[in-house]
Amino acid sequence: MLRYIVKAVCLGLLLMGCREVEQVNRDMGFDFQPLEEGLFWEYEVTERIIFGENDEELNTYFLRDKVDYTYFNDEGIEVFVLEREKGDAPNEYDVVGNYALFVRNNALVIMEENERVVKFPFPPSLGKQWDARIYSSNATETFEIDLFGSYVLNNINYTQAARVLQEEDDDQITSRDNRFEVFAKGVGMIESYYEVISYCSRNDCLGQQIEESGSMVHMKIINYGKN
Repeated sequence: MLRYIVKAVCLGLLLMGCREVEQVNRDMGFDFQPLEEGLFWEYEVTERIIFGENDEELNTYFLRDKVDYTYFNDEGIEVFVLEREKGDAPNEYDVVGNYALFVRNNALVIMEENERVVKFPFPPSLGKQWDARIYSSNATETFEIDLFGSYVLNNINYTQAARVLQEEDDDQITSRDNRFEVFAKGVGMIESYYEVISYCSRNDCLGQQIEESGSMVHMKIINYGKN
């Protein structure tokens, strides 16, 4: 009888040990957005601003985001403050602002101008959805990982990447709203696309998809590393 009890106890301990090892070894995917002082990301940006019918401006410039410093908030969460720089060419930057990133409840949250948006979940998986405005007073907004796997950008194949679809809508009458971000394992955000356009809705142009106002900003990574 004692022998069976000992075996049962040993088996139980073994299973517990296996579960603990499994939990320790589970990859949560936090390196889809590395966060550490000194890390930086450089992007080439194409921007299109629509002022009115047949009146628009097209610009190309560069942005560099770098982790400037960290602090712990009232909840004991480490907050990473990123400084954003802008320039007409790489390495010719001027500071234009900052924003903060932190991980809360296994999700990446951006804090910018007192607005908090959940950008990315950990661990990521295809089809995963979440309320990006859960920490905001704004209405619910559902984000979804609609691509998970290989992703090619600027002739570079990122073998482990996840695209977050924020919005994809075009009613072809009043507005077009397309937004997404792509994160690569070991790199961070490699691409961001923002396009929010309003069509002319007067009786003489309704349904003709004449762009009346809005903007498009397309960011593609060109360099990243640590200072």
